[in-house]
Amino acid sequence: MAWRQILGWSTRLSSVSAHPNSVSGIAKFSSKSSPYIGPFMKLTKWVVIDLIEIAVKVGIPEFLSGVGKGLENHAEKLESEIGDLQKLLVTRTIKLKRLGIPCKDRKLILKYAHKYRLGLWRPRAEPVKS
Repeated sequence: MAWRQILGWSTRLSSVSAHPNSVSGIAKFSSKSSPYIGPFMKLTKWVVIDLIEIAVKVGIPEFLSGVGKGLENHAEKLESEIGDLQKLLVTRTIKLKRLGIPCKDRKLILKYAHKYRLGLWRPRAEPVKS
């Protein structure tokens, strides 16, 4: 039984090594995407964000109130220090930490910013009370 498995592996390896992209039976992997995209257009994160903002104009207060969980308390601080939502979406945790945002709130902001960039989540269209 064991010999059959070994012989099966050796024949598979020899057939794989005949492939031009492989080196001695090991497939060649790369982090670069292939140049051929196909018939579908590849959307970048900024195109997705622009499409979402066409439907509802979202600022930092609307974003934070959409997340909820007490993040509305940081809206004034983030608006004065960061400015607009586009900058908040690419802000890293160290900058939020320097602004005095607690760890739990930083994690929520970064989690929902990532979802928002991907187009998987968006805040409700309710206006924020001033």
